Amino acid sequence: MDVPLEPSAYTRVLKLASTPSWNEFSQIALIAGAGILLVGLMGFIIGVTMGIIPGV
Repeated sequence: MDVPLEPSAYTRVLKLASTPSWNEFSQIALIAGAGILLVGLMGFIIGVTMGIIPGV
């Protein structure tokens, strides 16, 4: 993989990039938060199951 060293390659990308709107940001944050909660809930359920049923 060849990484370009000249700054012009990076300025082109920065010119195309834009900051997200508030609606877009809040939607992304909501989806990411839901994913974090889902993974945490699954870990909690597995931990409780391992504590209740010995030998699992």
